[in-house]
Amino acid sequence: MLSTSAAAWTTPVVDYHALAPEIILAGGIVLLLLLDLFISESKKWILTPVASFTALGAFIPVLTLALSDEGARSMFDGRYMVDDFSLVLKGLFLLAGYVVILLTSDHLREGDYYQGEYWFLLLSSILGMVMMASSRDLISIFVALEFLSIPAYMMAAWRKRDLKSNEAGIKYYLLGVFASAIMLYGMSLLYGIADSTLLVDIGKQLGEDVTAIRAVAVLFVVIGFAFKVSAVPFHTWAPDVYQGAPTPVTAFLSVASKAAGFVALVTVVYVGFPGSHEVWQPVFWILSALTMTVGNVMALKQTNIVRMLAYSSVAQGGFILMPLAVAGIDGVANSALRAVVTYLLVYAATNLGVFAVVMVVSRKTRSGEISSFGGLFSYAPGVASLMTIFLASLAGIPPLGGWFGKFAAFQSLVSAGNNWAYALAVIGGVNSVVAFGYYGNIMREMWMKPVPDGDTAPVKIHSSLGVALGITGLATLVLGVFPGLVIHFGDIAGLAGAFGN
Repeated sequence: MLSTSAAAWTTPVVDYHALAPEIILAGGIVLLLLLDLFISESKKWILTPVASFTALGAFIPVLTLALSDEGARSMFDGRYMVDDFSLVLKGLFLLAGYVVILLTSDHLREGDYYQGEYWFLLLSSILGMVMMASSRDLISIFVALEFLSIPAYMMAAWRKRDLKSNEAGIKYYLLGVFASAIMLYGMSLLYGIADSTLLVDIGKQLGEDVTAIRAVAVLFVVIGFAFKVSAVPFHTWAPDVYQGAPTPVTAFLSVASKAAGFVALVTVVYVGFPGSHEVWQPVFWILSALTMTVGNVMALKQTNIVRMLAYSSVAQGGFILMPLAVAGIDGVANSALRAVVTYLLVYAATNLGVFAVVMVVSRKTRSGEISSFGGLFSYAPGVASLMTIFLASLAGIPPLGGWFGKFAAFQSLVSAGNNWAYALAVIGGVNSVVAFGYYGNIMREMWMKPVPDGDTAPVKIHSSLGVALGITGLATLVLGVFPGLVIHFGDIAGLAGAFGN
């Protein structure tokens, strides 16, 4: 009996090259914690370059893995996959995290925040996102989700003496816990149905036989992730959290955290629920239509730039959901996944750029109102031009990156070829026009309105913010002018072998 039991236990095979990004991030987190404990306050400046090099260092094995000819790497009985899909998204998370570090470095020093704890939490959240991209099991997905969410709750409340920041952290935490509870209930039902937490096993067990209990399980899991991507009506946390959190944290939540939520949602739907499209397709159709419409209408009414960008982020989530509303139709699955990944890549570059400009302008004006952008071109033409590029990209104006992201999303709807897909495409088209209303309003303030207080002194751009603006501005232009680059990464992810297992 003992020999049989011993034979059943085998040492798991660990591919250290495949796990190198996670190992480097974990090592950087431990190093930051130790440095923060043992170095003096006057030397805390070293923590910022350590965080930067950790993010860039973790990106190197992502490149080496992508250039490797070994193909998909499976670990822990298929529960952790390192394939083309995961590598594209890991690269996105690490580069977005690096840009957020650039946005944060001067902001953190000027605000006299606790630097060590902040970098520890930020890199921990990025590690959760990197883990999410490879997770193919309910347990690993949930652990990765909480790993990225719990630090984000604390970062949202990082301005400890600011009541709005405290409110942001509490709202984000309470609603996040509620969403996690709903998701866990759905996952428990799935485990009871399939007797396994492995997504591939769940997909085989569910099949195409949709019963009431299976529909409830799928629905609860989708609802849990809908909160993470701030889909309507689960978006109520976003405006208050975005406005109350420090601006770099808001940028992080609007891009990296949202992208991680979509990655988890796509993974669960494609691998775990491929035969249950009769349940999740109508849900995504409703969520997409509601999210883009409510987000755009609410954004039109805002006077605070960050609050407006919060509703803009909600609306952009609706556009990203569009391809998933037709992903269950034969022949559309790959193009829908490609469209989602393409949109996420473009959106990350553009939205991070917008928040970089907001930080530059707010340092001078000490205001978060849209009216504070009045006359920006008269004293900062370069910053105004970059902001125009970013806003036009979010609005989907060619030849910028956002235009191609929207094109890929609409293309997947048209390729579906049914009336429901065409109806959603029409709703998306109308919302694209509506969105230009509030993006155009900021452009008008910058180019046509006078400076509110008459102060035309040039703005000061710190080196790290300048690098962030350069990276995001160049990416937004290049991805639009040369769409083959972004569609190449979208194709790689869309044809990833893990979703065929």
